[in-house]
Amino acid sequence: MKIDFFSAKPYDITFFEKSNIQYQHELVFHEYTLNNETVEHIKNTRCICVFVNDKLNANVLEQLHKKGVRLIALRCAGFNNIDIAVADRLGITVVRVPAYSPESIAEHSIALMLSLSRHVHKAYNRVRESNFSLQGLLGFELHNATVGIVGTGQIGTALAKILTGFGGNIIACDPSPSNECISIGVQYVNFKTLCQQADVISLHCPLTPDSHHLINSKTLKDMKENVMLINTSRGAVIDSNAVIASLKNKHIGYLGLDVYEQEEELFFQDLSDQIISDDVFERLLTFPNVLITAHQGFFTDTALSNIAETTLNNIQRFENNNECAHCCHI
Repeated sequence: MKIDFFSAKPYDITFFEKSNIQYQHELVFHEYTLNNETVEHIKNTRCICVFVNDKLNANVLEQLHKKGVRLIALRCAGFNNIDIAVADRLGITVVRVPAYSPESIAEHSIALMLSLSRHVHKAYNRVRESNFSLQGLLGFELHNATVGIVGTGQIGTALAKILTGFGGNIIACDPSPSNECISIGVQYVNFKTLCQQADVISLHCPLTPDSHHLINSKTLKDMKENVMLINTSRGAVIDSNAVIASLKNKHIGYLGLDVYEQEEELFFQDLSDQIISDDVFERLLTFPNVLITAHQGFFTDTALSNIAETTLNNIQRFENNNECAHCCHI
């Protein structure tokens, strides 16, 4: 089957071509994102493969249907960038990769926590400039800290398992508590209680209408002074303007982000020689207690291998008219 890939990077080509040796699909890679402007370029394909910043709204889906596309394969877990209701109506199957490596995201969350709590990012720059002073680098220990996990799916559960090794107190909130988390001592509380009790809050919930701007001016007021906030889920779970206000009044003590609400205009590309017009993002970068990475939590060799294998297997099952694996539904 011919598969058109969008938002393709060199590492996508490497891992998908390696995995495709056993499938022998025809892979066509496009560096540009799929959106209202680029959908017109699609020709002679029943299957496309997209990533987090491709925008498949109703108009794009209508155009895809007219062009004969019948399968959309997401090479990621989230599918908030696709209008699933419209896809269902048009008879377009949408598949995803629900669990490529929960540990990759969980470990990246820990990396953000430790870098911020021990000011590793600041110390690195100081030492490179031969500044060996420890002034301003006083940290805190995760041992005995209360860490709140919002969302205990596979990633949140992987994080909880790692955190048990630090000897902290782990609390969580999720509409469907994880038996595995409960078995290792995680205490489930409601979201308000989690905000009130946690020294560190790590977000691992999907982006839904209910979780959109879950972190806002109201919920931030419930949090402890000097709280650490980590987001490796989806950018729009956080209201960036509310977070900036909380950083300015020193309520948030530490902020670690691997995602950003308007990241599609920034992440996954080299803009080092350009002027960034996103004033909100630029303001976030001015705070010394903010650490931002560009959606790299998934970026491990294990995760990329699993993404390629699962995606191509999903496509193969569709081509063979087998039962749909990892289909997306409303």
